[in-house]
Amino acid sequence: MGYKADVIKEYFIHYNEYISNDFILKGGNNQVELLNKDINEWTITFVETGNSTSIGERLVIVKDYLEGEEMFLANYSDGLTDMNLNNYIEWFKNQPEKVASFMAYQPKYSFHIVQREEDGLVKNISHINSAGLFINTGYFIMRKTFFDYINYGEEIVEEPFRKLIKEKKLVSWKHEGFWASMDTYKDKQLLDEKYEHGDRPWEVWNHKKRNGIISNGKHLHNNDKY
Repeated sequence: MGYKADVIKEYFIHYNEYISNDFILKGGNNQVELLNKDINEWTITFVETGNSTSIGERLVIVKDYLEGEEMFLANYSDGLTDMNLNNYIEWFKNQPEKVASFMAYQPKYSFHIVQREEDGLVKNISHINSAGLFINTGYFIMRKTFFDYINYGEEIVEEPFRKLIKEKKLVSWKHEGFWASMDTYKDKQLLDEKYEHGDRPWEVWNHKKRNGIISNGKHLHNNDKY
C-alpha cells in the first residue's frame, strides 16, 4: 500500500458486514441477523510499500508473502470490467509453460491512426478499430517463476515482459465485453453516471444471468461502449 494506506486500513478494520449483505433488524435493541456473510473467507495481508514506489517494485516487495502459491493475480486497480475471472484463470492454468498473462482489450475509440514519413508525407491512414491494436488493461495472472524475470527497480511491462516475449512465455487473454479505466476526473464522472442510471456491467456478483456466452475461452457479448 502507498497513498492513503491509512484509509484502506481503516475501512477493513472497521468493516461491517451488514453494509454489503442482506440482514434482518430485530426488536428494539438493534439486533442484527445477517442473511449472508462474506468476511469469514477473507485473508488479507496489508503491506506498506511507500508512496512513490513503482508497480514493479511493489510486486517484488510482497514476493515473500506469496510463499506456497503456484500462481497469483495482480492488477492496477484503476479499472472496471465484467470479465469472467474463473475462465481467465482456467485458461492460464492450462498453459503450464507460460509464465505471465494479462487481459488484452481493443479500445473503442473514434480517431484514426496515421503512418507518416519524416518529411511529413502520409503513407497511410486508418481507423484505430481496423488496426488490430490492443491495450494492456492491467489484469495479470503470473506464476511464481515471474520473479526470476524481474529485478527491483524494473517495471512489470518493460524489462520482464520483454524477456518473456523473447522466450515466448507471455500470453494475453482477449476480452470483448465491458472494460473501462478511471484515470481522470472525467472518467470518474462517466462511471458515476453509469452507476446512478443502474448501468453497472462490472457488478458481476449481482448478475443473475450473464449477458453473453463463453466461447473458446473468450467472453463474448455486445460491448457497452464507454
